[in-house]
Amino acid sequence: MESTASASHVPPIDDSWKKIVTPYQNSDLRMSLLQALTSIAPYFILWYLMYRSLEVSYWLTLLLAVPTAGFAMRMFIIFHDAGHGSFFKSKRANAIIGQFTGVLLFTPYYAWRHSHAIHHATAGDLDRRGTGDIWTLTVEEYNKLSFWKRMAYRMYRNPFVIFVIGPTIDFVVLQRFYPMNAATDPREKASVRHTNIALLIILIVMSLTIGFKEYVMVQLPIIAIASSVGVWLFYVQHQYENVYWERHENWDFATAALYGSSYYKLPRILQWFSGNIGFHHIHHLSPRIPNYSLEQCHNENELFQKVEPLTIRTSLKSLHVRLWDEDHHKLVGYHPHHVPDDLDLD
Repeated sequence: MESTASASHVPPIDDSWKKIVTPYQNSDLRMSLLQALTSIAPYFILWYLMYRSLEVSYWLTLLLAVPTAGFAMRMFIIFHDAGHGSFFKSKRANAIIGQFTGVLLFTPYYAWRHSHAIHHATAGDLDRRGTGDIWTLTVEEYNKLSFWKRMAYRMYRNPFVIFVIGPTIDFVVLQRFYPMNAATDPREKASVRHTNIALLIILIVMSLTIGFKEYVMVQLPIIAIASSVGVWLFYVQHQYENVYWERHENWDFATAALYGSSYYKLPRILQWFSGNIGFHHIHHLSPRIPNYSLEQCHNENELFQKVEPLTIRTSLKSLHVRLWDEDHHKLVGYHPHHVPDDLDLD
């Protein structure tokens, strides 16, 4: 069955992709355990070194926060894969490591898993926006807003808000409440409560041992850096000029996965710290593929190599596209005629 998508820049996709991804959908226990070891253990070691560095210089503490945040990002990929049931074959093992890393990452596991599942099921669907995604309006919707609502949208989409202060507020504050993380059923709400209790216990223990101020001085920059980079990665994976969006009647899952999710080609060291999440087009097509198998899947199949990659340089265009133009099937800025010409980074 071919896609019914009407976007002119998107080629049709048949069902052959299902057979292509199948061999890569099995988790490897050795690889999963190795990734957990090389992500979680370094995080704790660096966290301790950050604490000890307070005796030397807080600038050294902040310097150490950068690699520590990098390992926090790798932990988030483990948390993320567990939520998709792809990190371990065992549901129980995925739940255990998901809840454990969720506490370290200030994110309730079951609540996040629910909202993220909605994101995967609705990405690129203009009629099912609003859960687990970036607030995105069409040009027509934006033009119909009152002045103050336009200002609210512009503030939300401002790079300083969405990438600098917003991520920390989200992970530290908003994730503590049901409505903010789309928790609906009892288990999801319980995961919010249990995560909050675990964080409170950690805060009390740390306050009584190393001190409240010292704990915040170490933990806060880690959260700030990791969450900001993580939000940028998520943003650029679905917010770029030629991304795929369609009304529900024309929306197609496979097309939305391959062309509504970017292939973010990162330098090798950043690819390692981000757990191959740059192969996001493959991940959205088959979230059961473990992160450590995504690159192999890409390299061995021509279908995925047809997706034009974004580089760090070309991805900067994403900072300037904020509205979906339904007539031209692309994201544009607030002044669309300025976007392509003024921002030619190629």
